[in-house]
Amino acid sequence: MAERNPSLLAAIDAARRIAIIGSPGAGKSTLARALAARTGLPLVHLDQLHWRAGWTAPPEPEWQARVRAAAEGERWIIDGNYGTTLAPRLARAELVLWLDPPTALCLWRVATRIAGQWGRVRADMAPGCPERLDWRFLRYVACFRRDSRPALVAEVERAAGRVFVIRGGRTPPLAS
Repeated sequence: MAERNPSLLAAIDAARRIAIIGSPGAGKSTLARALAARTGLPLVHLDQLHWRAGWTAPPEPEWQARVRAAAEGERWIIDGNYGTTLAPRLARAELVLWLDPPTALCLWRVATRIAGQWGRVRADMAPGCPERLDWRFLRYVACFRRDSRPALVAEVERAAGRVFVIRGGRTPPLAS
């Protein structure tokens, strides 16, 4: 059983802007929903901002503007990676929660999510984007630690707020 971290709980309760980052399958959206319930902060899922129906991405300037507008808010929880938009989010976040479980666990979670939600639109996804099998996405998850994590580390080192790295794959207990 995971132990409570009073320092983490105090940081969560004090923060007005929380960024949750990590590999796909790390548990970002699950943690974000739990934190939104605990804190009452508005929740922004980046997948909902990014994708349009049919898994169509917006033009990059439009995407950047959407994220900047969300990050400029006074109160929020934003979950997601999207490396090109990390800087404005981390610059405004008072608290960064970096979920960093093992790659095998992330792959397992993504595979079970695909199997369990196949053909349905998840609550944290944009309308018109049903769960599907995407081999490029699975490769991205499998190679995240090697290919994407170094850039994430560099951005986190520049983060303005307090950073907690949560390893092992368990969502931290949020009961106070």
